[in-house]
Amino acid sequence: MRRSKCLDTRVPIDLSGGVLMGRKVIIVGGGTGGLTAAMLLAHKGLDVTVFEKQQELGGRSGALRMGDYTFDLGCTMLMLKFVLDEMFELVGERTDDHLVCERLNPLYQLSFGDVSLNMFSEPEQMRAELEKHFPGSAPGYDLFMYKEKKRFQKLFPGLQRDFSSLRSLLSFELISALPYLAIGQSMYSVISKYFSDERLKIAMTFQSQYLGMSPWNCPGGFAIIPFLEHYYGIYHVQGGINRIPAAMSTLIEKKGGCIHTGKAVRQLLITNKKATGVVLEDGSAHHADAVIVNADVAYSLSQLMNNEHRTRYTPKKLKNFRYSCSTFMIYLGLDTVWKTPAHHTFLFANDVKKNMADLFSHYQLPEDISIYIANPGVNDPSMAPPGGSALYILVPVPNTRADIDWTQHKQAFRDKVLGLLEQREEFKDLRTHIRCEAVITPQNWESDFNIFYGAPFSLAHSLDQMLCFRPRNRFDEIKNCFLVGGGTSPGSGLPTIYESARISTNSMLKQFNMTPYPVRPLSR
Repeated sequence: MRRSKCLDTRVPIDLSGGVLMGRKVIIVGGGTGGLTAAMLLAHKGLDVTVFEKQQELGGRSGALRMGDYTFDLGCTMLMLKFVLDEMFELVGERTDDHLVCERLNPLYQLSFGDVSLNMFSEPEQMRAELEKHFPGSAPGYDLFMYKEKKRFQKLFPGLQRDFSSLRSLLSFELISALPYLAIGQSMYSVISKYFSDERLKIAMTFQSQYLGMSPWNCPGGFAIIPFLEHYYGIYHVQGGINRIPAAMSTLIEKKGGCIHTGKAVRQLLITNKKATGVVLEDGSAHHADAVIVNADVAYSLSQLMNNEHRTRYTPKKLKNFRYSCSTFMIYLGLDTVWKTPAHHTFLFANDVKKNMADLFSHYQLPEDISIYIANPGVNDPSMAPPGGSALYILVPVPNTRADIDWTQHKQAFRDKVLGLLEQREEFKDLRTHIRCEAVITPQNWESDFNIFYGAPFSLAHSLDQMLCFRPRNRFDEIKNCFLVGGGTSPGSGLPTIYESARISTNSMLKQFNMTPYPVRPLSR
């Protein structure tokens, strides 16, 4: 267990609601949002303690280690790097002093059976690639970049606002952004206005799966996601995305914060409808003036709080939310330096729409699957021993609402995925080079990582589950309780989770009569 020097939090506190000197904040979960909030609060001089259940920090942005092999557990790419840069700058640091980030070009390779398409963030390269495979499609790309830039400029400020009340919906930024929300349109229908070829439509809408959603059901406003990739680029962090939480933890401790790993929280301490601390699985009580919950939001609301403390989020309400899909993960340590055309590769099902329907409508294991492969060794040999490779494989599958017994299907599905890969020249004889392996199923996401329904992208991002209709950053049923992460506003994805941490942190700082952190205009 990793434990830093810190003050003992198991001391009596004032339960009357008054603000104490030397304010204590406990953060439940050392994932992306929790560590960002801890870094921001520690920089303000608050007494911050983080409790993380796993031995490894980072949550779904942490590392999975097998001997000399390191894998990103979940997220493998960094978008909107300027948001991460801003979080470091707010605490007087520079990202580049702690992390080595490389902008990737091509962004990734997309395979549609007979066509493999490289996607570039350099416009001239992208136009040439489009004309090579889909003659006449470059003007649609130019129009896409022009119009989606306007949409992004209108919508992005809304991702930085606190929507902790219905009144917050009346903000000028949100009202002016309404025409750009594409209400009543799906992401697929928006992109179809730019491109006619079905493969290009998929190439510009598969990013909905970053949110665990189908392009045919994902709100049209999310057409900004592929724009962001092409305009701002995708970055690889040397050593993996897991290096970001590692860097944050160093800064938290440098600023006086305390981090405990291998320490699971059993429940929140709640007195007079105020969060006053936590009880760990070992039975010890730790008190604080405020609590930030970074655990999976539906798990937190159902397991860390008693029913009388959350009358709005009843067990029935939590079950009736719409959730993202899940993922079947294979992590392979190989005994050779594996060659793939790109760092990130997406192999699409023959019928993507049917594949999506199996995941989100029929809740059944699809026969025709899509596969994502990350091979960081293309740019970064540090994640595997010399002469080896750390291969990451992800297949979207239904969450645990589906009647799938993964104890029975795990091995067969794993063999199916690897068999399909080996049919391709670049993955021929893959299984003969495996030296270590790990598999994570939706049931593992649910039981081992405390993720509700095994849905790692949390609540679906439908319009009725966004902004103030999502569990709010300042939890409205318990005072001094704040939420961060993909299950609260603004939603899933690293940049939005960083913003979630700033929103919750600023809300707490205002409550403590402290100066909140500024929000940098997008024009900067």
